[in-house]
Amino acid sequence: MAHIQLPDGMPGIVGPLAFSPETAKPLLELAEVLLRAPNTLTSAEREMIAAHVSYRNECHFCQLSHSAAAAAHLNGDYDFVEQVKVNPEDTGVSDKLKALLNIAGKVQQGGKQVTAADVARARDRGATDKEIHDTVLIAAAFCMYNRYVDGLATWQPREREAYREMGQQLAHQGYTRDRFPGAPKAAQA
Repeated sequence: MAHIQLPDGMPGIVGPLAFSPETAKPLLELAEVLLRAPNTLTSAEREMIAAHVSYRNECHFCQLSHSAAAAAHLNGDYDFVEQVKVNPEDTGVSDKLKALLNIAGKVQQGGKQVTAADVARARDRGATDKEIHDTVLIAAAFCMYNRYVDGLATWQPREREAYREMGQQLAHQGYTRDRFPGAPKAAQA
């Protein structure tokens, strides 16, 4: 049961977004820019960064919804996304993405955990300053989103299948306006 009175039947972040439309709009716009705007990192890569940080933060809703979005970008390859989310070093992702996921994991622990060696490793593997910047910002933002969802004790479906449709919508329609599944009308301005 949520710590505050949230709208019934709205899972994870969707309930708090409906509760507070004035904060929903900028939160959704930030997610849209971070995860879908033009970038040299693919949307699948950025969704996997979000899922990895959410997994490390033990935020059930965020890790499953962003894993589903990443899988939607990757022709439904949930098993691959799950492997990347849990242990990116032992997967087939690029060395650059492995280095960026390492940075994201350090940000999840605390921003000061990121070292010059971590950044040098990412650069050595082809990451640009913009990609390093965006990785740190995605990781930091998802720490906030995770704490928002879990700090209010929102209702979160437990089974992965419950997130499949949401992942498809997020991947192909986005996070803002009427495209976000279940987003409150007032937040869609």
